[in-house]
Amino acid sequence: MIELKTELNYINLSYQTNSGKEYHIPLSYQLFGQELFTAPIVLVNHALTGNSNVSGEEGWWKQLIGRNQVIDTDKYTVLCFNIPGNGYDDFFIDEYEDFGPSDMANIFLNGIEALDIKNLYAVIGGSLGGGIGWEMLAKKPGLARIFIPIACDFKTHDWLHAQCMVQKFLLNVDQEPLQKARIHAMLCYRTPQSLNDRFQNRYDQEKQRLKSEDWLIYHGNSLNERFSLIAYRLMNHLLMTINTEEKSLGNIEAQIHLVSVDTDLFFPASEIRMCFEKLKENKGNVFYHEIKSMHGHDAFLMEYEQLNNIIKNIL
Repeated sequence: MIELKTELNYINLSYQTNSGKEYHIPLSYQLFGQELFTAPIVLVNHALTGNSNVSGEEGWWKQLIGRNQVIDTDKYTVLCFNIPGNGYDDFFIDEYEDFGPSDMANIFLNGIEALDIKNLYAVIGGSLGGGIGWEMLAKKPGLARIFIPIACDFKTHDWLHAQCMVQKFLLNVDQEPLQKARIHAMLCYRTPQSLNDRFQNRYDQEKQRLKSEDWLIYHGNSLNERFSLIAYRLMNHLLMTINTEEKSLGNIEAQIHLVSVDTDLFFPASEIRMCFEKLKENKGNVFYHEIKSMHGHDAFLMEYEQLNNIIKNIL
């Protein structure tokens, strides 16, 4: 079977935001696997600092998506849009508060319509990408046969909102805003046990600091080299404002598989279980899965064996 070349493609959209602002959106996307309309289509929504490059040598989810992987590119067409303003396609949004996750869901749905896609086999999203997925399915209940939101909920709860508020403060300081925000974020993506277990108070004599401190500084600098401040402000704002209408969740026709991480500090498993219990009251085809890990929120990018087993049994 012939796999698609994975160059960046564009759909030019005129879009009015929910806040009433007019924008020209060059919506970029990549396709992996089989040619469009020759195989079931899986839409993958990327996370906060991710992008459309989900498969292949540089793919951030290559352990899940590819030949002979659980999302097999010999079997599926994999579609991934860039969240407009993430900068991967050199498009940025200055007035980031003009947009919310609902807008990004509308833009993705407009992109699907522009591609003449009538329905999807599955929508899969991690963290922020899953939040946008909730919005998409709430707006178009018959969009997909399967929906897999991973390490996310249909709305931003108070704890996550508070962490995003701290991020917003840090992203507006004068010196090294992106590095500082990323250092704080890493402490939310992981857990005390994860850091303590890994570093055990070891000290780097050469650098004259704890190895854990060095690791945090590395992650701050690394993101600063590959991501832009303006894009990070937008992504943080989106994460802060996920707010799918709860009353519309019951209309979703897709089989829903909620996947949580038992130690997640961003989207606690208890909240995702609560969402599952509420949905279960009026919906039969909803299921709950839990990744066991000491690593916290980032486990959905680390515990590939568990995630592969969960998704394999769903698809």
